[in-house]
Amino acid sequence: MDERERIIIPDENGEEHLFDILFTFDVDETEKSYLVAVPADQAEEEEQEVFAFRYEESETNDDDITLYQIDTEQEWEMIEEMLATFTEDDEE
Repeated sequence: MDERERIIIPDENGEEHLFDILFTFDVDETEKSYLVAVPADQAEEEEQEVFAFRYEESETNDDDITLYQIDTEQEWEMIEEMLATFTEDDEE
């Protein structure tokens, strides 16, 4: 298995959790970027809980990003389509 990029995401209680980034993608029409990840401790499991966020990179530090909750039905549909494509590619 290839090494995935990892990210630490704090929860609402401030506890930090390690995630493996499955993929990121940009939407040209909206100029928004998205990140899809799974908890690192579920990486080897068949059933994984998938998390998705809209993100913006810091203009001053490339390694620094800000995550935003997905809050529209259109964004969720787009992410689900990308996830389906990613999963199909992964199975080949």
